Amino acid sequence: MAVQEQRTLPAQFVEDLGKDLAKQITAQTGVPIVTGGIGSISQQAGETAAGFKARQDAAKAFTTRQQSLAGLAPQIAGQDPLQAQAQKVAEAGIGSFQPFLNQAQAAGTAAGTALSGIQLGAPTTQQVQDFMSPYQSQVIDATLSEFDRNTQMQQQQIRDQQAALGALGSGRAGVQLAEFGTGAARERALLQAGLLQQGFGQAQQARQQDIANRFGVAQGQQGLGGFQAGLGAQQQALTGGDVRQLGTLGALNQAQAQAGLDAQREATRMAAFQPQEQLDRYAGQVTGLLGGYPAQFQQSITPNPTPLQTALGVGTTLAGIYGAVNPQPLFRAEGGRIGYADGTDKEGIMQVAEIDMLKEEYEKYKYDLLEQRPDAMPMSFEEFKRMVLSGQG
Repeated sequence: MAVQEQRTLPAQFVEDLGKDLAKQITAQTGVPIVTGGIGSISQQAGETAAGFKARQDAAKAFTTRQQSLAGLAPQIAGQDPLQAQAQKVAEAGIGSFQPFLNQAQAAGTAAGTALSGIQLGAPTTQQVQDFMSPYQSQVIDATLSEFDRNTQMQQQQIRDQQAALGALGSGRAGVQLAEFGTGAARERALLQAGLLQQGFGQAQQARQQDIANRFGVAQGQQGLGGFQAGLGAQQQALTGGDVRQLGTLGALNQAQAQAGLDAQREATRMAAFQPQEQLDRYAGQVTGLLGGYPAQFQQSITPNPTPLQTALGVGTTLAGIYGAVNPQPLFRAEGGRIGYADGTDKEGIMQVAEIDMLKEEYEKYKYDLLEQRPDAMPMSFEEFKRMVLSGQG
């Protein structure tokens, strides 16, 4: 039975475009993607020479596309001069408060030195002695010497009076001198004690004044230190503003740097995927053409029968004709002769005609087969005959 195939075809130029698109897609799938020049790649372990050459070719093509697309590469603006100046000011302000803190620390140290050695509470003798006048002993000695001299003068006056009365050397005169000496000694002791007490009081006052002076100096130093610390805090607050500004500038610089990296990446992507994008645009245009140009003609194809099909068809036809004339099946009798089903031994005209026609068709089969396929091996006549008889049955 013949096979008939019917195909609906688009316009010829559309079909040609589709074939060209298929070829380009197939070729593009075998090209490796490389995002660097020839110097950025090296042969890897286990990579074949053909694979490495393909990557080298892709790298060369990438460099060429990158140069060709240089005018379309994304660009970024440089840093503004005002931004650079603001960044320098912000950087200079970092740590500017440190001198003020150092001065405040020095003032605190001076205040601590001024208060060193001060002990609160009741003063000890040694603490007061440290504030005694270095001339205290000389003053006491001179005062007592003057007191003793006056005492001796008074004693001499008493003796002179006793001598004038003629009582010198009497018992009453001795008692009078003794009483005078006892009183003088008592007054001398009181005088000395008063001088010592006066010196001690003066030393205490000097010590208290020294403590007050030291506290005053310390308070002044502390006030200065607080003032310096306040200046440092103010400067630190101002510096904090500078730091925030610096952070803002840093964020701007980082954003600008990131924009540069993004631009570089976009330029690399454009150069790397330009062939695919061009092929996609081409595919979209071809697809639009395929949808806009429906089938223009129809084509019916009836394949030519093979030599064997032709021969078997003819043979089967002959066998059918022979079967209609002689409906009894053939059989091979003893002695190798072909007889009829009723057992007779006659050979008719139809039997001879059938064999001659089969041979003729067999020869046509071999001729057609060898003409189409010179290297083919035809089947034997007996095999051909069995196939014809099997088709008859």
